[in-house]
Amino acid sequence: MVKNVMSFGRSGLSDWVIQRVSAVILAVYFVGLLAFMLLTPDLGFAEWQALFSSTWMRIASLAALLALCAHAWIGMWTIATDYLNNYMIGNKGTVIRFLFQAACVLLIFIYLVWGVQILWGL
Repeated sequence: MVKNVMSFGRSGLSDWVIQRVSAVILAVYFVGLLAFMLLTPDLGFAEWQALFSSTWMRIASLAALLALCAHAWIGMWTIATDYLNNYMIGNKGTVIRFLFQAACVLLIFIYLVWGVQILWGL
């Protein structure tokens, strides 16, 4: 049995499921935000503050943030393995792909921590 050493134990099916579930979570979240904006007359700072200070909205926003991070990581990993690795020759492609993936992980982590700080005021 041949294993892909770059897969870290994931399968294409699990990536596919995570991509689809995260997309549904994001779609539901943003449709909910759009509905709130359309159904709230005179939308201002006080209404936004009231919405985002509620625990259920913080949890929904955190779920959307986690879904966004997962969705972004799988998308960027796919780009790195499908495009960066295939169009570079020799070790150069591996180094560029590694640097690209490391930068993606770092940025996604920073955005996740920043988002949690914003949502929960930590």
